[in-house]
Amino acid sequence: MTSVPSGILGDLDPTSDRAVFRQIADQLREAIERGRFGEGDKLPSEAELVEHYGVSRMTVRNSFSVLQGEGLVHAEHGKGVFVRPRPPVRRLASDRFARRHREQGKSAFIAEADAVGGHPQVDSLEVKEEKASQDISTRLGSVRRVLARRRRYLLDGKPVEFATSYLPLDIARGTQIAEPNPGPGGIYARLEELGHNLDHFEEEIRARMPSPTEVKTLRLASGVPVIHLIRTAYDSEGRAVEVCDTVMAADAYVLSYQLPAT
Repeated sequence: MTSVPSGILGDLDPTSDRAVFRQIADQLREAIERGRFGEGDKLPSEAELVEHYGVSRMTVRNSFSVLQGEGLVHAEHGKGVFVRPRPPVRRLASDRFARRHREQGKSAFIAEADAVGGHPQVDSLEVKEEKASQDISTRLGSVRRVLARRRRYLLDGKPVEFATSYLPLDIARGTQIAEPNPGPGGIYARLEELGHNLDHFEEEIRARMPSPTEVKTLRLASGVPVIHLIRTAYDSEGRAVEVCDTVMAADAYVLSYQLPAT
């Protein structure tokens, strides 16, 4: 049997009133934060930790459960417990909707994926007309029906977010926006071609734990929260032309903002 490398983990404190499994979790967490275990690295096995600390397998499993609940590690059946990767995508709010991306034929997600050298995909696409909810109707200026575009985004084959865009029918019906593939630059490029030059966006963001459906859709590991973002796009006339309701895997993104000092 192999043993835990010297200096990676310390010893338990028998005088502490902190539970033993939490002491072990604390040491593993510190080793991850200090870079002793990097992204994708396998943690010492149950057997190695049982030998190192002189505890039961159940105690070690409880320690792993703590770290999984914090979203720091994930378990692969028959292989072990591994350090979760850090967020791969930096979502730069001041740049992601820049007109130059649309002029280059890139949607915001494609531009972000290109920045990290990832392969973007869209699947689970659904486009249909439907009655607007009260919230969406209010945000779009009391419209009754909308065109809804639902899609899931993948980066390098892994689901990272899913979103639904709601657009007023008098804008979107009968246009390329209503097609499965809206064309280069995405729906924002099509909106501007239709004369709705985009002026600004408003976003509301909150973090929460996912619903069972969201866990399944985004293939979330235990303990990983989601970022729920609702964005409203306004044209130069002040009209709300789209509301996008997005749920993102919190372990896949860093949200970056630039704020004025005055």
